[in-house]
Amino acid sequence: MTEDVQAYVKTLALAAKEASRPLGFADDAARCAAVRAMAGALRARADEILAANVLDMDAARAAGTNEGLLDRLLLTPDRIESMACGLEKLADLPDLVGRILEERTIDCGLELQKVSVPLGLVAMVYEARPNVTADAAGICIRTGNACILRGGSLAQRSCVAIAHVLSDAVEACGFPREAVTVIETTDRAATGALMALRGVVDVLIPRGGAGLIQRCVRESLVPVIETGTGNCHVYVHESADFSRARAIVMNAKTQRVGVCNACESLLVDRSVAADFLPEMLSELNAAGVLVHGDETVRDLAFITGFVDATDDDWGREYLALEISVKCVDGLDEAVEHINRYGTGHSEAIVAEDEAACERFLREVDAAAVYANASTRFTDGGEFGLGAEIGISTQKLHARGPFAAEALTTYKYVVRGNGQVRP
Repeated sequence: MTEDVQAYVKTLALAAKEASRPLGFADDAARCAAVRAMAGALRARADEILAANVLDMDAARAAGTNEGLLDRLLLTPDRIESMACGLEKLADLPDLVGRILEERTIDCGLELQKVSVPLGLVAMVYEARPNVTADAAGICIRTGNACILRGGSLAQRSCVAIAHVLSDAVEACGFPREAVTVIETTDRAATGALMALRGVVDVLIPRGGAGLIQRCVRESLVPVIETGTGNCHVYVHESADFSRARAIVMNAKTQRVGVCNACESLLVDRSVAADFLPEMLSELNAAGVLVHGDETVRDLAFITGFVDATDDDWGREYLALEISVKCVDGLDEAVEHINRYGTGHSEAIVAEDEAACERFLREVDAAAVYANASTRFTDGGEFGLGAEIGISTQKLHARGPFAAEALTTYKYVVRGNGQVRP
């Protein structure tokens, strides 16, 4: 790591840490006003954000970036509007700071309260997702936190443009502009420098591919909230309504391929495979989806877009128009397969058998489990949480779509009248 990069990142982080203090003390109305101003600024300055994104997209295409990542990188007027709407939904949420979570009087007469407070300075490290810049900044400001943002090199121009727009809006509302800080160098050493700032950065949240996430988990000296990759399954039980199952699979796989809640693997009960799979595979083929199938699937795949699956396919997150398809001998094998190869993100069963649905929901270990619905709903906005900062697949502090509430902690406030401990 070069000393220049290390010093640069530390200087930014110290300024952002200082900016977190007035935010933490600000009242709800002031924080809401700042978030609404951020939404308005995105709309007012959409043209400069889109211009920066065009440069990122051109560079990414020239580098041969795959379609899934290009989809994540792309900004459109509709996507900027969606970012702004997400911020406004955040502003509409009840205040999450200063809530009394618990209160009681203990034996010696002390009055004890457990009160929600901001985390302080939140670092976000993410890849080709410029929209995360707005989501992360909005959630942090709404909860009284400052943020320092490290976007991926593919999205660098877009992330910097969005961050500058948001910083200006925050400053216009009377807060330090450093409350939304972006690391502008593309030097990879900057991520390492950020991960080393224990005592300055209060929590680090990586959002991206498995390589990025695991690097942060292994190397960070700062506490990490881990967001996970999405090897999500749809399991078609023998009792399924086939028409409903096909619609769910097509939505989960093709509605948007470059997202972590897209379906990457289809499991089908062997007892209904011959009746269900030919039409299902035909629909996937017509949509341009390449099927990686086992031997049973191969015998039923009267399509051009088919390759034999390998063991590696069962655990892959394709982020593309590709899907693995496997036949299983009932619910036991389906649950075992998902718990072995899934990433703990989102898993779905399609079944008319209510007992099978309930058992699936109970036994599958994932942040979100579905009966008769697409995995594409695992999203902070869809869950009514406003903009989200990621989907957590870990089990401590936050799990599933985590948004504003996950960026608060608590402290104990104790009031007495002279008590001393004997």
